[in-house]
Parts: sequence; C-alpha cells; structure tokens
Amino acid sequence: MTEVPFIAIEGPIGIGKTSLAKRLSDHFNFYLLKEIVEENPFLGKFYDDIDEWSFQTEMFFLCNRFKQLEDIETKYLSQRKPVVADYHISKNMIFAKRTLQADKFEKYEKIYHILTADMPVPNMMIYLHASLDTILNRIQMRGREIEQNIKASYLAQLAEDYEAYMNEFEVMHPDIPVIRINGDEMDFVQYEDDLTKIIEQVQKQLKSFEIVSK
Repeated sequence: MTEVPFIAIEGPIGIGKTSLAKRLSDHFNFYLLKEIVEENPFLGKFYDDIDEWSFQTEMFFLCNRFKQLEDIETKYLSQRKPVVADYHISKNMIFAKRTLQADKFEKYEKIYHILTADMPVPNMMIYLHASLDTILNRIQMRGREIEQNIKASYLAQLAEDYEAYMNEFEVMHPDIPVIRINGDEMDFVQYEDDLTKIIEQVQKQLKSFEIVSK
C-alpha cells in the first residue's frame, strides 16, 4: 500500500511556513494543519521575559500540538487523506532546549517523549531558512503585535538552532526527503515563479506516493 503523504514545513519564526503550507494545500488539495500560535495566552509575556514564562509557553504549545496530531491521525492520515502542516512537533525541543532552565527542561523532555512516542511522523520535510535581515523584515511585514518585542539575538540563535536540527534530522532520517528553500533567494509570496519552483520540487517527491496534483 502506498504511504499517505504527510508534509511538514519548518524554519525560524516569520520565515513563511504558514503561507507556503496554505499554497501547497490549495495546489495539491491536501488537508492544511496550522499550528496554534497567537492563541497561546503566555506568548506575549514570553517575548517580554523568556526566563519567567518559557515553561508555561512551551507546555501550552506541546499539549496543543499533541492534540492536533492526534486528530489528524484519526481523521485524515488513517483515512488515507494527505496532510500538509506548517510545523513539525519536534520543533518543541528546539525551543525548549534554548529557553528552559536545566531542571525544567528535564521535566519537559520526559513529558515530550511520553506524548510523542506514537505520534504520526512526516514523510517529507520542507525547510525554510534565511538570513537574520530577511527574517526580521518578514516579521515586520506581517505585523503581529506579540512578535514586535522579539530580540534579534534570540532570532539569530534560533536560526542557528534550526540549522543544526535540520542537519541532524537528515542524518537520523535518511529515508525522509528534505527540501531546503533559501528565503534570501526565493520569495514565494511575492513571486509566482518561485512558488512554481517549490511546487515542482514537492511534486517530484510526491511521485513516490503516487499522488497527482489537481
């Protein structure tokens, strides 16, 4: 039986994950799974004081992402309906390692592994990356109020963490294709040709799933 496509899009804050997920969802007629962000009641406080609010923020994200993945497993993937998500739940560990103090991270890590032990794993990854200037410009352009206090140093470190994570991911999961998109060179929101190039790369990988776009 052919594997059901489950595409996850990852990258730093503001890089365009949701925008790309929406466009791929529309093109391929896949279910769109969007992460819960602004609904997190601790996020604004977190950006103001990371040390004080990191545990509450990360636990909220973890529990909500667990529930979302549980739902798509039941309602979509098990019914052989393809899914494209604007996140991969393992991103939680990227943020938690960076923001949590050692004692709280130890507790968080145990909970994370319990919750994600039998969660569905994406079988294709799209990794969006860009320079700090591009990330800052895109955050400013989308104008989310809660993101205006994010420190540039935090975003720079996060971009480095993502790069290290994706390099490790490719080593640990050589069977899962990773499509890397350089946001400094491609702007799929502004330029249709850039979006077409990405769609072509995804289509090439989807041939193994025997899925044809509408």
